[in-house]
Amino acid sequence: MNGIGWNILPFLLVFGNALSTFSQNDTLTVGIYVNPPFVIKTADNEFEGLSIELWENIAQSGNLTFRYELQSDFIGVLKKLEYREIDLTINPMDVNAMRVHKFDMTQPYFISSIGVAIPHLNRSPLALFISNIFSLAFLKIILFLILVIFVFGFLLWLVERRHNKFQFRPGLLGLFDGLWWSAVTMTTVGYGDKAPKSNLGKAVAIIWMFTAVIIISSFTAGIASTLTITGLQTDIENAEDIRLVENIAVVGASNGEAYLLEEEIPITQTYASPILALRALAKKENELLLYDHTILQYYLNRLSLGDKVKLLPITLKESYQSFMFPKDHPAFDRINVGLIQEIQKESWWELQQKYDVSGQ
Repeated sequence: MNGIGWNILPFLLVFGNALSTFSQNDTLTVGIYVNPPFVIKTADNEFEGLSIELWENIAQSGNLTFRYELQSDFIGVLKKLEYREIDLTINPMDVNAMRVHKFDMTQPYFISSIGVAIPHLNRSPLALFISNIFSLAFLKIILFLILVIFVFGFLLWLVERRHNKFQFRPGLLGLFDGLWWSAVTMTTVGYGDKAPKSNLGKAVAIIWMFTAVIIISSFTAGIASTLTITGLQTDIENAEDIRLVENIAVVGASNGEAYLLEEEIPITQTYASPILALRALAKKENELLLYDHTILQYYLNRLSLGDKVKLLPITLKESYQSFMFPKDHPAFDRINVGLIQEIQKESWWELQQKYDVSGQ
């Protein structure tokens, strides 16, 4: 045997021992958590889904015996992998530098992306605008404006009625003069027919001018926000567009939440599950939801929310997803090869269609 042969002999012995150890291991423990359409728990406590069927095809082809161990969420699965209490997880795990350093990850079998969902509008923008104009919230704003106009008009009339009797007349007519001046000043029309002459009156006018600018700006923003959702249907294409939205919802510990934190975009509401987030969006409690595009599409179909929630035709931040093992697991190479063989078959495309998942 030459020098190279003697050098690789120890590695062959180690690899052979690993295969021997693996072949003597009766059952692989497969950690999973419920994550439709990849892992679905049925009414009779069985499991189905895209990842389940893919894995069972691999196990059948490779004559592998296994058992499922259900965890509450992906954090529980990660802990079990880190302490080597399970052999692998078949839930789709995002491939990133930190995970590749800590775990062994197979050939990616799915490409994930962040989907953007908004409440579905069944009315035209004009109908929506009219309904907002005659809404209780809009009426409250109008009443508030009338009250503020009255307060500052009354104050100026009290100050000016003795020093400027021609422009701010005594009695009820003078009170109307004050209200007229207050309204004209607030709207910045500036007719100039009435103006304070006393120093105190001018001070009240200055305060009212700055207050009116703030009130009008807020009022304009409030009207614009009533039509924000209409614009979302076509305007969102990147993080800068999302930054303009006021009420953004995510699911906790999801790729959507991580994306917003990375982009330093404020999160308004965090939900424990995509079902809760979608139902809140359907009730228009939020303006926008970021979550995994595939899972959003799955739930929209299963929960019949298509007439209440719209999934926009854009996606953000694609990521590759794989099975994950503890480092140096003896079954890794064998299962990885089996995975590659399965996703190259025509049946893999058919499986994706079965679970309403478009091939990516």
